[in-house]
Amino acid sequence: MKVPSFFTASQAFFAATRQNQGTQFIPSRAPAIPLAVKSPYMNTWLEVGSNGNGNLAGNWPKFWAGAQPGDVIGDSGATTALAGLIKVDDLHYTWMGDPVINGIRPTHVSQESVEFTSQRTTFIMNVAGKVSMNVTFISPVQPNDLKRQSIVGTYLEVGVKSLDAAGHKVQLYVDTSAEWVNPTHNSDVVEWSFSDQNGIASHKSWLKTQSEFNADYPDDAAHWGNWYLSTAAISGMTYQTGSDNNVRQRFLSSATLDNSLDTNFRAIRQDWPVFAFSNNLGHVGGSPKKTLYTIVHAQKNAVLFNGANGIAPVPSLWTSYFDSDAALVEFFYKDHPTITGAIDTQIALHSHAAGGPDYTLLTTLSVRQSLAATVLTNTPTSPLLFLKEISSNGNTQTVDVIFPSLPLFLYLNPSFVKYLLEPLYINQESGRWPHTYAIHDIGANFPRAIGHEDGNAEEMPVEECGNMIIASLAYAQRAGDKEYLKGHYKIMRQWVEYLVEDSLIPGHQLSTDDFQGPLQNQTNLALKGILAISAMSEIARLTDHPDDAKLYNDIAKDYIAKWEGFAVVDGKHTSLAYQDKASHGLLYNLYADALLSLNLVPQRIYDMQTDWEIWTASITSSSTRTMFISKMANFVRETSTNRGFTDLYDTTNAK
Repeated sequence: MKVPSFFTASQAFFAATRQNQGTQFIPSRAPAIPLAVKSPYMNTWLEVGSNGNGNLAGNWPKFWAGAQPGDVIGDSGATTALAGLIKVDDLHYTWMGDPVINGIRPTHVSQESVEFTSQRTTFIMNVAGKVSMNVTFISPVQPNDLKRQSIVGTYLEVGVKSLDAAGHKVQLYVDTSAEWVNPTHNSDVVEWSFSDQNGIASHKSWLKTQSEFNADYPDDAAHWGNWYLSTAAISGMTYQTGSDNNVRQRFLSSATLDNSLDTNFRAIRQDWPVFAFSNNLGHVGGSPKKTLYTIVHAQKNAVLFNGANGIAPVPSLWTSYFDSDAALVEFFYKDHPTITGAIDTQIALHSHAAGGPDYTLLTTLSVRQSLAATVLTNTPTSPLLFLKEISSNGNTQTVDVIFPSLPLFLYLNPSFVKYLLEPLYINQESGRWPHTYAIHDIGANFPRAIGHEDGNAEEMPVEECGNMIIASLAYAQRAGDKEYLKGHYKIMRQWVEYLVEDSLIPGHQLSTDDFQGPLQNQTNLALKGILAISAMSEIARLTDHPDDAKLYNDIAKDYIAKWEGFAVVDGKHTSLAYQDKASHGLLYNLYADALLSLNLVPQRIYDMQTDWEIWTASITSSSTRTMFISKMANFVRETSTNRGFTDLYDTTNAK
C-alpha cells in the first residue's frame, strides 16, 4: 500500500489549528516546539508559553533543563543558541534566534506557520514579501534500524524561493554558539576546530576539561563528548569561528565569512564563541534552493554500568558501526535523502483512528520527547537502551518511568522494551541488589548506572515487582520471545513470591505517584500486584511450568475477589485506600489487565467511574476516553508553561 504524504494526512486530521501573533500552529499550539530533540543531551526546544510567542525569529532556543544557579549570565534559562540570518537584495533579516549585532537587531522575518509531526518541525516564513523560507528540523525516528536510531543527530533544512516573478539575490547564514557544548555551565572553557573532509565541512567543539559520565559534575548537560555543526563543502560556502558580534557582523557587512578559525579558546560566556557557515545562494527564483546542516553529538562511551563483570563503561551503539566521529558525521549528513515521512504518517493515521485529532496531537508531541530520554548502547547483538528520568531527579533506568512508556515502545518496536529492561535484569541477576523485591532504578544520576549494592535506594516494592513482570510479559507476547521469559524466570519468580506476600494488603509504601508520599493499603497499587501475579501465571504457562501456572492463577483469582471486597464502596466506586471509604481511587493499573489480555478483573469494575487521564481512558467507555483526551489536549493548547509536554500538571491552573 502506498503511504500517503503526512502533509496530506495532516490537512485531513488537523482541522483545528491555532493562531498566535500571526503564526498558524499545526496541529495545534504546544507549550514548547521540539527542534533538536534526540537524546538527554541533545534536547533543544523553542518556547511557546508565557515567555515566548512561537516564532523562531526573536527567541533563543532552550535546552530542556534550567541553568545552574548563578552560572548563566543575562538569561534565566539554559540557552542553546542557534542564529539564522538572511540577506535578500542586500537587506539583512533574522530568521532564527534573536541576535543583537554591535547594538543592531536585524528585522525579524514574518513567521506564517509552524507544523510539527512525530520527527520533524517545519516553519514557513515570509521575508519582506520577497522570498519564502521553509525551515525544517528533523530528529529522525527510525526504531527498526538500530544503526540509524543510535545516531544522536538532527537535520536542519533551509529552503528559499522567490515570492514574485523577479527573483532575488540571497545569502544565508547559520551559527551555533558554544552554549551547545554545555548550556548549564557557561563559565566552562571550550575548544574547537574545523575540518573539510569528503565534501563535508564541520565545526567541532568540546569542553577543554572533560568529565566522562559527569563524574565530577552531576548535571543535566553532558560534560564529555564532541559537538559538530556540518554542511556541504561547496562553492559559495564560507565559514568562520569567533565572537558572536564579530562573526555575525562580518556576514552583515560582506554577505560572506572569512574562512578563519579563532584560536583563543575561552569560557563559553567570554565573547560568546560561535561556529558559523554562510552560503551564497545567488539568484533565487520560483524553485526552492535548499541548504542542509546537521548537528551531531558524539560520545564514544555513553553510560557507566554496574553489570555482570562490575562497573565498566558501555559504548554508544553507533561506535559498532563507525570507527570515528568523522565517519559518523559524514554518514549522517549523506544519509539525509533516506529520511521519509512514513513514520509521521503512520503514527498520525493510527492515532487518529484510535482517538481522533486530540489524541493525534498528544502522540505526535510525545514521540521525539520520549525517545530523547534514552540512549542506545553496547553492541548490535546485545543492545542496551538506557533511560534518564527527565526533569525530576535524573535517576537512571527508573522502572516506574519505563513502565508508562510501554505503549510507545511496544508500538514502535517491542524489542526496545527488552533493551530497556535488560540493564535492570543484568544488575539484579548479578547479585548487585540485596533485596528480594525489584529495584527502583540503577543509578541516582544518569548516566551513572552503578546500581545500589548497599540496598539504599528509593523503595517501591510492590510497584516495581509488578512493573517488571508485566512489562516482561508484554514484550514477550508481542515479540513471541518465550526464551526471554525462560532466561529471567528465576528472578521473576522471586518477585512474584514477594507479591504473593505483600500485594493484597500493601504496607506503608510508595507507588509511582511518589509525589504524594507513602500510603498503606493503596487500592490501585494492590491491583497492580495482583495483576502481576496473574501475569506470572501466564509466564509460567509459556515457559512450561504448569504447577506454577496453576498456583499463581489460583492466587490471582482469590486475591482479585478479596480486593474487590476491600476496595469497592457501596458497589459504586473504588477507594484510594481500603481504610478510607470516602476517597475515590484511580484505577489506571487496570490497563495491565487489558494490555496482557488477562481477563482477571470483572467487567463491573471497568464499568465503574474511574479517573486517570490517558491510561484510564484506554480502559473506559468511548465517551469517557474522549473526555480525558480532550481535556489533556486542551492543557497542551492553553498552558502558559513553556517546557516540553509534562506528565504532571495542576488541573486548576494548567501549570
